[in-house]
Amino acid sequence: MSSDDRYFSPDPATREIAHRLYQSIKDLPLICPHGHVDPRLFADPAHRDGTPVDVLIIPDHYIFRLLYSQGISLESLGIARTDGGAIERDHRKIWQTVCDHWYLFRGTPTGMWLRDELRDVFGIEKKLNSPNAQDIYDALSERLEQPEFRPRRLFERFNIEVLATTDAATDSLHHHQALRESGWGGRVIPTFRPDAVVNLDADGWHNHIDQLSAVSGIDITDYHTYLAALEQRRVFFKSMGATATDHAALTAYTERLSDQEAETIFQRGLRGEAGVDDIRRFTGHMLIEMARMSVEDGLVMQLHIGSYRNHNPFIFGRFGRDMGADIPVKGEFTRNLKPLLDAFGNDLELTIILFNLDETTYSRELAPLAGHYPALTLGPPWWFFDSWNGMRRYFDNVVETAGIYNTAGFNDDTRAYPSIPARHDVWRRASADWLAGQVVRGMIDDEDASEMMADLAYRLPKKTYRLGI
Repeated sequence: MSSDDRYFSPDPATREIAHRLYQSIKDLPLICPHGHVDPRLFADPAHRDGTPVDVLIIPDHYIFRLLYSQGISLESLGIARTDGGAIERDHRKIWQTVCDHWYLFRGTPTGMWLRDELRDVFGIEKKLNSPNAQDIYDALSERLEQPEFRPRRLFERFNIEVLATTDAATDSLHHHQALRESGWGGRVIPTFRPDAVVNLDADGWHNHIDQLSAVSGIDITDYHTYLAALEQRRVFFKSMGATATDHAALTAYTERLSDQEAETIFQRGLRGEAGVDDIRRFTGHMLIEMARMSVEDGLVMQLHIGSYRNHNPFIFGRFGRDMGADIPVKGEFTRNLKPLLDAFGNDLELTIILFNLDETTYSRELAPLAGHYPALTLGPPWWFFDSWNGMRRYFDNVVETAGIYNTAGFNDDTRAYPSIPARHDVWRRASADWLAGQVVRGMIDDEDASEMMADLAYRLPKKTYRLGI
C-alpha cells in the first residue's frame, strides 16, 4: 500500500472510497482549538526553536514516558530537574539514545506521528534507528536553521486557520499582545484555564490567588471578590480573542453550594485548612459557576475528566508536573454531572465539550447524554486514545446514539508544534476510512459521506468553538 493510502482499509472497495473522501478535504485549513503550544514561539518572528531535541523530544511526554518505562532516565533525555540537578546537556547524545530505542514506538501513534512529520514537514525519508540517528539529526538541524522553518512560516505552511493556546487565569497574555502588535496575520488566540485558582489542592493555590488579585486589580478577601476577579479575567481573555475556557478535574462531580457554604470552604482554603471533601465539593461547585459564566459571556467550556495526574511521586518530586506520569481512572457522568445539567443543560447559550479517559463511558453515558442535552458536545478521543484505533472505537461507540453533530470534530492537544499536521492527518484518514466503511455497508450514501467528511475535518470544530469570526 502506498503512503497516500496509509491507514486505509486493505479492502479495495473501502480503500477506494476512503481515498476519494480524504482527497476531498486534505487541503482544508487546520482548526486547532485546543492545545499547549507556547505562544512565545509566534510572538517573535525571528524565534529559533533550538535543536531537534528541543523541538521533538523535550516537549513531548508521549515520547519520554515510554522511554522511561524501559528504564531510561529523564535526566538522560535532557528533562530539567526542579532542584537544578545534573542532566544530559549533549543533545546529539540524547538524540542517539532516543533513536537507539525507537523500536519501542512500533505500532504506536507517537511512532506514526513522528515518522509522518519527519517526512512531510522536514522532508526526511530515512527511518529512525541507531545507524541513521546522526544523519537525521544533522538534516533536522540544517532545516531548523532555515527561515522557512521558523514557527510563523510553518504556521502558514501547515495551513492553520486558527490555533488556540492554553493559558493560566493569571497569565498577562503579553505574548498574545506582542503578536497583535506585530501585524502578523496568523490567528493565535488564548484559552482561559483557571484550574490553579479553582482546585484548592493545586500546587501553590494561595500564591495563585494572590496573583489573581494582582492581575485583576481586585483584592480577593472572600468568595464574592474571588468570583468577581475570575469574571474580570474572563472579560480580558475574551478581549484578547479567546472563545473557550478549559477545566480539568479528576471526576465529573458537580454540586451546587449555597453562597454561605462556598464562602466557608473558600475561607478554609485561604487558611490552608481545606480538607479532601472541601476540595471535591468546591471544584464541583465551581464547575457549575463556570458554566453559569459561560452562559453569560459566551465562552465555550471544555471539561477534561479522568486523569490521575502525577501518579508517580518520584517523578513529580524530581521533575514536577506533566511529566508523563498521568494515568486514566474509571469515570461516571450520569449522576456526577446532573447538578450542572439541571442548572444549565438545556440552555442554548451554553456549549460544554466533554473529554474523558474512560472509554467505557462513551456508549453507556456520554453519547446518550450528548444525544439529549443541547449544552453537551463530545470532544474527540483524548490523550491515551488519540490514535487510529481510539478514533475507530470512538466512532463506533458514539455515532449510533449521538450522531457526529453532537461531537466537536478534532483537536490536536499537542505540545510538540511540528506534530500538528501529522495528528490532524491521522484523524482525517481515520474519519475517511470509517465513513467509507459506512458507505460500503449501505448505511450512508456518497453524498452524506462527503458532507460528513468535511464536517469532521473542518466545520465541526470551527462551529463548536465559535471560531467563525
